Amino acid sequence: MSKTISIISKNIKKYRKKLGISQDRLSKLADITLHTITKIESGATSDPRIETVKKIADALGVKTDDLIR
Repeated sequence: MSKTISIISKNIKKYRKKLGISQDRLSKLADITLHTITKIESGATSDPRIETVKKIADALGVKTDDLIR
């Protein structure tokens, strides 16, 4: 499972950087806490909820699949 999480972490960071937005801005766009974004990107959250991943994908303007593959 941790392999999947590291892929999600890397992809969130990649798309966030591509948009040139901070973790704080992403948290506001996705309507989730900055703490949650930080934990997911760092890999500290071992199993983010699919609803959370979907909110992040929507905020980044990508598909959920783009974050998990």
